[in-house]
Amino acid sequence: MIRLSFLPVALQLISLSCFSQSKDTVLLMNGNIVVEKVIDTLIGAVTVMHPEKAGEKLHFEYDQIYAVKYASGFTDYYYRQDSLLGNYFTRDEMEYYIYGERDARKGFKPRGSMIGAGAVGLVSGGLGIFFAPVFPVGYMGLSGIPKVRIRHSTISNPNYIEHDAYILGYERVARSKRRLQSLLGGAIGLAAGYGLYFGVLKNALPTTLNISFK
Repeated sequence: MIRLSFLPVALQLISLSCFSQSKDTVLLMNGNIVVEKVIDTLIGAVTVMHPEKAGEKLHFEYDQIYAVKYASGFTDYYYRQDSLLGNYFTRDEMEYYIYGERDARKGFKPRGSMIGAGAVGLVSGGLGIFFAPVFPVGYMGLSGIPKVRIRHSTISNPNYIEHDAYILGYERVARSKRRLQSLLGGAIGLAAGYGLYFGVLKNALPTTLNISFK
């Protein structure tokens, strides 16, 4: 009787284990990971069920995929080094590059870029300058230039930082996030600046600037 009482629990654990192991892992070139059962790999794409929307499918073209790690333990690599395709990294280097993209996407927070662009937009809009949008757009363009500081708290594995490919992947995503946050901050600051100008400062600021030459 005692042995039989453990039978339902054992069966439940076995079923849960089989269910969790039935899902495959799709590692994308942009660093994202999709854990779901692969249902098709034909016609130039890998198809999986949407992990968040029941009944819908996701299709990833082969050039979007680094590898698919199946629940059986087999790994199917779609990435290959080919300079004609722009794939200059070796397979191992590309894997570290993808890890860098993933860590930057999860951990890098470009708050300074958003605040700086917002301040530029606020000032230029608040002055009522006709070409005020040029300043936050210029700030956005320049935001990708400064060196990216990789904080250790954002690195999923300390050994990754020793690989140049990882750093390059991290920097690519980090600079992209800087530009996006600068664009958002600049738009918000510009709107607030124009609102301030037309609501309060328009009548207080001089309408013309007199310049005289002697």
